[in-house]
Amino acid sequence: MKKAFIALLLLIGMQSAVAQKAEWHTDLTKAVQLSEKTQKPLLLFFTGSDWCGWCIRLQKEVLMTDEFQAWAKENVVLLELDFPRRTPQADGLRKQNMELQQFFQIRGYPTIWLVNAKADKAGKVSFEQLGSTGYVAGGPNSWLAQANRILKKS
Repeated sequence: MKKAFIALLLLIGMQSAVAQKAEWHTDLTKAVQLSEKTQKPLLLFFTGSDWCGWCIRLQKEVLMTDEFQAWAKENVVLLELDFPRRTPQADGLRKQNMELQQFFQIRGYPTIWLVNAKADKAGKVSFEQLGSTGYVAGGPNSWLAQANRILKKS
């Protein structure tokens, strides 16, 4: 009985941890709809997930941390724009990501843009660029301080 109770507590704890994860989107249209609904800006993460060492480091040191996850759930809608070399990617997703890469003039990875986005009745998206960043040394606290400056939060 005691083991079953402990197992139940562990299961509840794991579900709580999973519930804390912020959701990463890959579809711009859905992310913009959510951004408009929640009145939160988009965080656009331009990455080379399977080859970019700095992108992988940013993921491990910041984006996968509990601090970032809590901040993201509160402040932004997450959109990953991946440019993998070995991982297959659907043509539509590749096209969407390339168009955004060109629009934001991405020259290196990782690059993160914080933007306000609005879609008109025809579905055309317009962006208000708030600011950009990339890898910031010092872990999640340093990175979040930079992001908060861009969002003009103290």
